[in-house]
Amino acid sequence: MIFMKKIIETEGMCCKKCAERAEKKLLLSDGVSGARANYKKGVILVETSLSDEALTSIVTEAGFSVKEVRERKGIFAR
Repeated sequence: MIFMKKIIETEGMCCKKCAERAEKKLLLSDGVSGARANYKKGVILVETSLSDEALTSIVTEAGFSVKEVRERKGIFAR
């Protein structure tokens, strides 16, 4: 299984509890080894083997809109 680092841009995360809910939903999914949400920036950094469509579905189920899923390039990329 190959894990890639991806960035999920979201709408609707307004507080720390929202970010925690998104992280928990992702971390409970097979194919996700790490997730960190930043509600102030509206992004979730995820290490995953899942497709963009699967990630979008998981985040949508958690109650948030997904604007974009893209590969994270480099250590400081956003």
